[in-house]
Amino acid sequence: MSGYWAGILTILAINIIFAYGIFLPVASGQLNLGGAGFQATGAYAAAFIATQFGLGTVLTVASGTLIAGLLGWLMAYPMLRTKGVYLVLATFAFAEVVSGIVLNSEKLGGPTGLSVPNFIDWYVPVIAAAVVAIGVFYLMSTRFGLNMRACHDDDVVTDLMGVNVRGVKVAAFALGAALAGFAGALYAHAFNYVEIQTFGAMVSIYVLLYVLLGGTQTPWGPIVGAIFFTILPEAIRPVLPLIKKAIIQVFGPIVPATPPDDSWRFVILGLCTIIMMALRPEGLVTSAMIERLRSGRHEPIKTRDFPA
Repeated sequence: MSGYWAGILTILAINIIFAYGIFLPVASGQLNLGGAGFQATGAYAAAFIATQFGLGTVLTVASGTLIAGLLGWLMAYPMLRTKGVYLVLATFAFAEVVSGIVLNSEKLGGPTGLSVPNFIDWYVPVIAAAVVAIGVFYLMSTRFGLNMRACHDDDVVTDLMGVNVRGVKVAAFALGAALAGFAGALYAHAFNYVEIQTFGAMVSIYVLLYVLLGGTQTPWGPIVGAIFFTILPEAIRPVLPLIKKAIIQVFGPIVPATPPDDSWRFVILGLCTIIMMALRPEGLVTSAMIERLRSGRHEPIKTRDFPA
């Protein structure tokens, strides 16, 4: 396999794991815009432990995952006192705090970053993404997964039914933070270098889009969203020269217009995102779609006649 496709598969696998880290809180009714902070925590924890103590990849990745999960568990209690847009702002502020701490820490490399030993090849993140996906599918089919769904739909009624709503949300937030840290630790070893600019605010926004536009009703949503938004910018790259030729043919070479360069991939990606939000506000994959695919046909809703 070429280095280009190995890199694409590595990024795709890490994005899928990261997307599931955001999916779990969203599935319980929490919008987490601080995913980059937890991913950076896992990445820098793995990098620091690997460079300072010389531990193997398994131990450093596990350490980064546990540290991010523990931090998510600790941060969940104060953060979950807020709701709606205030929760979004609180999680976003957390990511900025993590970024500020790293930038001002010499032991963590500051703005220059850290070199990471123990390289892992592309198949390691791919296998990890498959295991995480299977685990999330199983988790969502358990009683805990049903409780998460119930908290998402109506936490007041769920509380009246005897479910510990706060405990479910804290657990979902902590598990999501651990998965985000896992993705960061894999990133650190896959690319042998970490710098805080990689885990900026746009990363949190992108991964939340993976989940929201992929679909929050089923675990298939994060996979579809991550694949779509990771592969689409690369698929658009060969189209850019054709767009340039079309502009020249329509307007002529005299018009002083800058032809589309590589950055225009993200402009086209943004347009596709707007179109998807307009046409599929519930996401690309919904529970109804999965049921239709399983049954193989669209069955009408059956009604029951009651006596007058």
